[in-house]
Amino acid sequence: MKFVKTFFSRQFLWEIVRIVTVGIASLLYHLEVISLPILLAAMAFGLYSLVKIAILDIVKDRKIGTELFISIAVVISVIGQEYLAGAVVLMIILIAEYIASASGERARQSIKELIGSVPNTAILKKDGKEQTVNIKDLKVGDIVLVRAGEKIPVDGIVIEGSGSVNQAPITGESVPQEKEAGSDVFAGTIIELGALDIQMTKAGTDTVFSRIITLVEEAESQQAPIEKLTDKVASYLIPVVFIFVGAVYFFTRDVKLVIALLIFTSPAELGLATPLVTIAAIARAAREGILVKGGRFLEELAKVTTIVFDKTGTLTIGSPSVNLISVINDDYTEEEVLQMAAVADRRSSHPLAKAILDFAKEKNIVFGEPSQFDVIKGRGVSALFESKKLLLGNKVFMLENDIAVSEKISNETNTAIFLAIDNILAGIIYISDSIRPGAKEMIAGLRKSGVTNIVMLTGDNEVTAKHVSDQIGITDYRANLLPEDKIRIVRELQSNGERIAMVGDGINDAPALVQANIGIAMGAIGTEAAMEAADIVLMQDKLEKIDRARAISKRAYRTIKENIIAGVGVVHVIGITLVLLKILGPVEAAIIHLLPDTLVFINSIKLLKIKI
Repeated sequence: MKFVKTFFSRQFLWEIVRIVTVGIASLLYHLEVISLPILLAAMAFGLYSLVKIAILDIVKDRKIGTELFISIAVVISVIGQEYLAGAVVLMIILIAEYIASASGERARQSIKELIGSVPNTAILKKDGKEQTVNIKDLKVGDIVLVRAGEKIPVDGIVIEGSGSVNQAPITGESVPQEKEAGSDVFAGTIIELGALDIQMTKAGTDTVFSRIITLVEEAESQQAPIEKLTDKVASYLIPVVFIFVGAVYFFTRDVKLVIALLIFTSPAELGLATPLVTIAAIARAAREGILVKGGRFLEELAKVTTIVFDKTGTLTIGSPSVNLISVINDDYTEEEVLQMAAVADRRSSHPLAKAILDFAKEKNIVFGEPSQFDVIKGRGVSALFESKKLLLGNKVFMLENDIAVSEKISNETNTAIFLAIDNILAGIIYISDSIRPGAKEMIAGLRKSGVTNIVMLTGDNEVTAKHVSDQIGITDYRANLLPEDKIRIVRELQSNGERIAMVGDGINDAPALVQANIGIAMGAIGTEAAMEAADIVLMQDKLEKIDRARAISKRAYRTIKENIIAGVGVVHVIGITLVLLKILGPVEAAIIHLLPDTLVFINSIKLLKIKI
């Protein structure tokens, strides 16, 4: 039904009128009901749109497409007095052009359908009253009421109420998420149960929903390398084709043969073979919560030979927690070690610091403010508190400050954070980070898809890195890395001829994401930095999405090759051969010309529906 609505929508009205006009005129002329001038007038009406597009392509884009070929073929048919053949050819080509235009629009409509739309109005709660206002009139800080069955109009924070929210338009997840006071919600998502009072934090073009739409729309204009190649091949073919057709006419003086050859030698389907696939694949990926910023990234992901993973927050959950405190210096208690560690980390934004601070609060430990605080990149922090010098960080940090570290880490799943007070080791805080569900299966899936090398990068120690890599099946890992080491390793791999995909959180790993052939950011819902840094954005923290993105890209790339080889190459080569053998004439050529257009359309649009 959706296909029918698209193909017979108002925007294609004139194309339908032209087809009908030329078709009826051809039939009536054949039955000798109308005269030749009326047929020629109908042909001119039908040909007008093709000539217009041909001229615009040449002037604006310096491109010669099928419209010019067909226009020339029709003109030659009139000059050669093959009026009826020219009219029938024109009608059939207009049908082919109509199918191409409508199918492209159908693919674009699928993007709009899966994303949906944000309401134009919202219920504003102000001064104890509720009033319906236009979205454009809302300001950051306003409170809106959204009830069951309604779409959330803004990005915001729930301040009252609870409800079940369907986030599928953004994340692709099928299970509704429970929201309560303090939860983040996003424009374009739907409340299935309950009601929420939402304080607006973002509106308009700043919402996640709007950024998704912008990304998808921009993605349509990003040509894949193979698409650029087909355009280039088409431009080289055109002069060769005209010389070939001219030579055939010179030796045969057969106007019908020339018309039929012009139909089959048109490079139209080369231009159609890739864009349709790109749009359909981007729509399919977006439906599953995967944002691809352009066709070239789809193709690049399909060709990737090495995938590099950041560990923390990517292969692991990234929400570390304290599970053990070991007191080394008997001058301090466990509570004092935790207290001093919390003081040292009070101003730090590192995830491990948050784990220590959260644990201290959980234990009701009161901790003060350091008088001095410094972050030592890749090592830890130093602080001054009540005349005590505090050093908190990894083992390398301790050794660099000549602090003896004798205790062996007993549990390899833990990250050890060492606390030194006045240059003497006071205690060790053990923090763990769980491996993400599905990590092992995802790695196995990537290997099966043809990824030959998988590398894990981490700033953690060798023991922790080995434990995580062993658990999920990665044989190549690099430990004890500083942030700048990650980009250096990506460059080293690229220098060996590897095509690299880097998977990270999109913020801390931004330089490596940009350096890699393709950057993939995980769990980027609401994270602007992640959307900017990466080429592919996964809206959920689900590792299987990486495997899905790879599967979609490979299927899209395969579909493009099928379109070019089967839908274009085979049909055209056979068609030209049959024309030269005089088995096919202009009318038959025009009818068969519908075949590659239809094949390309069906083969491309199926990406929206088939199981991948």
